[in-house]
Amino acid sequence: MTDRPTAPDLRPPHPTPDATPDLSSRDPDWWRQAVVYQIYPRSFADADGDGLGDLRGITRRLTHLSALGVDALWLSPFYPSELADGGYDVADPRDVDPRLGTLDDFDALVREAHRLGLKVIVDIVPNHTSHQHVWFQEALRAGPGSLARDRYVFRDGRGESGELPPTDWQSVFGGSAWQRVPDGQWYLHLFAAEQPDLNWDHPDVREDFRTTLRFWSDRGVDGFRVDVAHALTKDLEEPLRDLGDHAAGGEAALADFAPGTHPFYDRDEVHEIYRDWRKIFDTYTPPRTAVAEAWVPGARRALYARPDELGQAFNFEYLEAAWDADELRQVITDSLATAQAAGASATWVLSNHDVVRHATRLMLPPGTDTNAWLLSGGSAPAVDAEAGLRRARAATLLMLALPGSAYVYQGEELGLPEVADLPTEVLQDPIWEQTGRVRKGRDGCRVPLPWTSTGPSYGFGANGAWLPQPPSFAAYAVEAQDGVEGSTLELYRTALRLRRKLLDGETLRWAEDAPEGVLQFDRGDGWRCVTNLSAEPVPLPAGAGEVVLTSAPLKDGHLPPDTTVWLTR
Repeated sequence: MTDRPTAPDLRPPHPTPDATPDLSSRDPDWWRQAVVYQIYPRSFADADGDGLGDLRGITRRLTHLSALGVDALWLSPFYPSELADGGYDVADPRDVDPRLGTLDDFDALVREAHRLGLKVIVDIVPNHTSHQHVWFQEALRAGPGSLARDRYVFRDGRGESGELPPTDWQSVFGGSAWQRVPDGQWYLHLFAAEQPDLNWDHPDVREDFRTTLRFWSDRGVDGFRVDVAHALTKDLEEPLRDLGDHAAGGEAALADFAPGTHPFYDRDEVHEIYRDWRKIFDTYTPPRTAVAEAWVPGARRALYARPDELGQAFNFEYLEAAWDADELRQVITDSLATAQAAGASATWVLSNHDVVRHATRLMLPPGTDTNAWLLSGGSAPAVDAEAGLRRARAATLLMLALPGSAYVYQGEELGLPEVADLPTEVLQDPIWEQTGRVRKGRDGCRVPLPWTSTGPSYGFGANGAWLPQPPSFAAYAVEAQDGVEGSTLELYRTALRLRRKLLDGETLRWAEDAPEGVLQFDRGDGWRCVTNLSAEPVPLPAGAGEVVLTSAPLKDGHLPPDTTVWLTR
């Protein structure tokens, strides 16, 4: 028997400050203006040295989040999975992947998070399962017409021998959304073939997810992020409809259908499910929270965020907005109005596990084909990393000053850029293979975090990492930035500490006399945020007040381009 490698020292680089107050114990609406830190478990911290992040690694690093000053952590899937889609192909929604730990490890993580005053949100994946799920394996054995197959969406094919897919619907990952099985039938998968879609008309499916919600809530989970929340219910009446040019669905295709009538996206019936879930959430004290990942227009997104449904929905218009003052102001105004109409609070996010990191993305010219850019290894066009980080820091202070909840993706507090030049032979995202190697996928934002400036995986684990980290990560490591004045890590720590003190209400007031290319607004009576998105320095507003934080140094009392300042009066 060989000795296992020694796990790295995962203790925080400095003493942990006083724990963040457990806001939900006093206020069930703690989530309305919370800062939530997204953890992609396989890329956060590796405690056992196998190259894959795990739950014990997360637990040992929770003091980093406490020191950062966030209110909650959101765990992307940690369930048993063959990783056909980075963990979103779930084989058992009420267990832990053995490579990531055990249920006991999960319980220990929740206990430690709560001890530190951190709330815990977990991903739930209701649109589909893994093809390894016991239900799907039962369906394959049971054959056509069986009750087991009715939990999924099986159909006979078209053509003389059923050799053609039932419809022209396309997978989000490319290719047909139908996969044929040996007995000749086809099953629906809006994502990877290893992710068969569930039939939400089946009572077993609805009851099983009720059980799952109670299972994690009873273990102390404070809330849920609902994956692909808009895709659960589908029009499965025969004959199924072809969609022609809009077979792939998506927000653009939704515009060609009356609201709520697309065959498989954003159907009105989905809201019955979430009203049912809300009844479960409200049996707990405090009520469990939820946020929808719903790629739908703002007016439709508001429906998912209603108090009697999930309560909150991600705002992707903000993430997709260009670095332009007029566009951002309109998106912010519309987003606040949409949230207010739903009785919810707005959500803001700049990066996540599915998009190019914003320290890089915000420097790409408007209209850039990000897939073509990734295929070029990030060289066409080249991105100025220093300028990208400057813009990202300004965007972060702007986001954190807005009313509502802010979602921070792991590593953005370090200023990590996208790793665009990953060799194709190391890619793990199924998009790469499923599209015939024409779309590079999302691996570049999932590269494991650097904790130290040296070592085989920069402190991520005792050995290497499941995706290679570039040498440049050494300069971004937590160790390299901790306590360093002006570092991105210290900027986030300071901003989150000040934000907690300055929060006042859920509204803002725009300054109508701001210079062109400048966003300026007030929160409450004493907090002002000014962001210069123009190409020239601008003077601070008259009677500006005290400068409490800047994303970059002021120059002769002026706010430089790509810089945000917070002021108090």
